[in-house]
Amino acid sequence: MLIKAAINGGRSKADHAAVPVSPDEQAADIVDCVKAGANAIHLHVRSTSTESGLAAEKESLYIPDVTQTLLVVRAAAPNTKIGVSTGAWILPGLTARHEEVAAWEVLPDFASVNFIEEGAVELATLLLSLGVDVEAGLSDADAANVFVKSGLASRCIRVLIEPQEQDFEQAVANVNAIEQLLASGLGHASVPPILLHGTEATAWPMLDEALARRYDIRVGLEDTLVLPDRRLATTNSALVAEAVHRSKAKN
Repeated sequence: MLIKAAINGGRSKADHAAVPVSPDEQAADIVDCVKAGANAIHLHVRSTSTESGLAAEKESLYIPDVTQTLLVVRAAAPNTKIGVSTGAWILPGLTARHEEVAAWEVLPDFASVNFIEEGAVELATLLLSLGVDVEAGLSDADAANVFVKSGLASRCIRVLIEPQEQDFEQAVANVNAIEQLLASGLGHASVPPILLHGTEATAWPMLDEALARRYDIRVGLEDTLVLPDRRLATTNSALVAEAVHRSKAKN
């Protein structure tokens, strides 16, 4: 089973003091998450210098920021698969985003592409041409339809089913609709491995649902700041340790 740690997302230290933002902080956090049981990492690159023109620690897809972050985290965790977000909000403008990604000098092991976003198919195709594995992020049936019609299913390493509804029953209904579209559009045997995760109120219930469905799981400060009993989590590694505990209890 894949246990992915989503270590920061768009959060800042104003949200939680343990959110890792600098490359050094992310590197140290990744080491701790791997020790706790994570076997893949999802991170949002942050601005690291004035070269990108961004304010300090803002989400970034710019070459110097991606380069510095990946070099630092890989030095600390050389055997860990590192993935990055390519969310459209990070670098608005389809052409600008594609041109920046095409020019990356240091490449992540994988990248998540939100198929609900404009240009997702083209961006995923570009990443694949660079040798970067792609996770297809599906937040709803519309995204699933785009993915099915893209012809990229056989080339993606996994599908991320990531409902945004905060009501658990509504989120499950969304998950079921996405699953049905994937199965009918691709055939059960052709659906890539699935990782299922929720956010905030549904983070832990959806993790348990993923375990029940024998899907891969994801946890981290990007998705939730609290443990299942609603206590504030101290670190990403504490969230990973709880996820590992729950996965073992289900098996």
